[in-house]
Amino acid sequence: MKLTIAYQERYSRAQLLIRTLLGWIYIGIPHALLLLVVGIWSVIRAFVTFWVILFTGRFPRDIFDWQLEYLNWGLRVIAVFTNLVDGWAEFFPGGSSEKVRLEVEYPPQAQWWSVLLRGLLGPVYAGIPHGIYLIGRLAVSIVLAFLAWWAVMITEKYPKGWHAFNVGTLRMIYRLLLYLGFFTNEYPPFSSRE
Repeated sequence: MKLTIAYQERYSRAQLLIRTLLGWIYIGIPHALLLLVVGIWSVIRAFVTFWVILFTGRFPRDIFDWQLEYLNWGLRVIAVFTNLVDGWAEFFPGGSSEKVRLEVEYPPQAQWWSVLLRGLLGPVYAGIPHGIYLIGRLAVSIVLAFLAWWAVMITEKYPKGWHAFNVGTLRMIYRLLLYLGFFTNEYPPFSSRE
């Protein structure tokens, strides 16, 4: 998995203010509603994927590609809404971004027994320990995002270390989602590095 959110040398104060004051109207509501509606289709496809892998040992390529694009859409929205990048998050799974990208190599084979184990117990043996760790990490990310807001307003720069930390938090979340979503058989590490 490779999750990248480009660091910008300069951030726009105007875009930051507009996102802060009106972002919930032009980013939050429309994207959230559409992500929810399309997310229902994504959940149905994940359910189908579970059964297909159990019986064939393969993740259907078309479903894999579509689900990955859906995850990319969510990542674009999060990156813009949390001020990690300036700009606009394109709608729908087919959208793209030069600054934000999630890439996952298609697995030629999927281990049916691993998928069964994750389907039954994944939220316990992967979700709980990662969830506990991520709660603390998310608390730090929220504080850093708040402080970064002020830094961008004053200097037009997002402190590089804070940006890397917040991107790392998203990387860990997405690794867990990819593991529980059968995209990879590799247990997600407790690391934010690529």
